[in-house]
Amino acid sequence: MHPVIEGDERPAFKRIKAHVLSQIQAGVWKEGDAIPSEQALASEFGVARMTANRALRELSDDRILVRVQGSGTFVAQQKFQSTLVEIHSIAEEVQARGHAHRSELQRLERVKASDSLAAEFELGAGKAVFHSLVVHYENELPIQVEDRFVNPALASEYMQLDFSKTTANEYLMRVAPLSGVRYCIEARMPTPEIATMLHIDGGQPCLVLRRKTLSRGQVASVAMLWHPANRYQFTGGF
Repeated sequence: MHPVIEGDERPAFKRIKAHVLSQIQAGVWKEGDAIPSEQALASEFGVARMTANRALRELSDDRILVRVQGSGTFVAQQKFQSTLVEIHSIAEEVQARGHAHRSELQRLERVKASDSLAAEFELGAGKAVFHSLVVHYENELPIQVEDRFVNPALASEYMQLDFSKTTANEYLMRVAPLSGVRYCIEARMPTPEIATMLHIDGGQPCLVLRRKTLSRGQVASVAMLWHPANRYQFTGGF
């Protein structure tokens, strides 16, 4: 029987939920694994089966578990969430989930802006902008490819940034305080390069957040943030 911790006054179904979540977070039960049955959990915690049923039902409603009639209950494929209400560093977002973040810099260059990009930055034709391409990982799983162009007038030291220690967003929020943001989200098929960096098949769609940030009356950056649609989702609220 699962021991009751002294002073833990939570209802039994909440203790079962906490136990299941801890097993998943610790990697004991992984995506696709079957978890113990309602009857087994009820016996382990010394409660009625309907109590275990409530715990698993609520975890299923939260998309932590998937219940398959006649087969059992399984750990669902995790979809990492990003809020659209506030702009956070991807590192902060990952760490807030209690996971490990790291990034790999693929490209860092000074490039001549295309006509369309120069128009977005409201720069003269042929002006230079900084360009970076970074892959962000959560627990060694790639969850975002950040394809970003930056205005040199607002971020003169961008080319010297150590991307292993900070993110582009953290740096830009420091040197070019946010005064506005414009974004749109769309489903797009990845290029072969993006698919390789995200470790996905080229036929698998991505959720792409296109975001323009403004500071001091100028466009600070224009970024395309690519996420594998099968393990990431955006949320929003007011």
